[in-house]
Amino acid sequence: MTSRQDVARALLSIRAVFLRPDEPFTWASGIKSPIYCDNRLTLSYPEVRTLVDEALAERVRELYPEAEMLMGTSTAGIAHAAIAADRLGVPMGYVRGSAKDHGRRNQIEGRLEPGCRVVVIEDLVSTGGSVLDCVSPLREAGANVLGVVSIFTYGMQRGLERLAAAEVRNTSLCDLDTLVDVAVGEGYIQPCDKQRLLAFRDDPSDESWMHA
Repeated sequence: MTSRQDVARALLSIRAVFLRPDEPFTWASGIKSPIYCDNRLTLSYPEVRTLVDEALAERVRELYPEAEMLMGTSTAGIAHAAIAADRLGVPMGYVRGSAKDHGRRNQIEGRLEPGCRVVVIEDLVSTGGSVLDCVSPLREAGANVLGVVSIFTYGMQRGLERLAAAEVRNTSLCDLDTLVDVAVGEGYIQPCDKQRLLAFRDDPSDESWMHA
């Protein structure tokens, strides 16, 4: 089975994850972040794409053998849901961020029958907002959402609490702790940067990590 370390190496190798504790990124919220994750880049690298999507299919097969359908989050989860569903031989669809304002005004795309056992495929879990925006309309449509399988998670406390409150189980192929360990071991960052990155994860609003 594909390990968390394998996924971390793959994401770092194509720069789908940037670690810049000395030159932080600014999120839309204004929060300064030492990490930027863009898993859409995995689609442009066939070897990494294959590793990721086979690992997603492995996790679904292992954890949710009863799954009848995969649903991707819009937009980054759509392609991965399609590829993983093909490997599993099950239908797929996706959930828009909001309903269309024309045509049938769908928010859920794909044929979803009430009671269908669904696994959501997400690329990144941070505060949990986007994945819950996918789970909620699926539940409202009568789907039995078994859980979420994502490519990467920061492991932020707020995200963990929100998912727990909504009774949503997330399993990620890789997490920040694993990625930081691999990044130190392979020279992407210095050992002293590890605690700075984890301090940011523990409290993104506290910028003291920037001066550590």
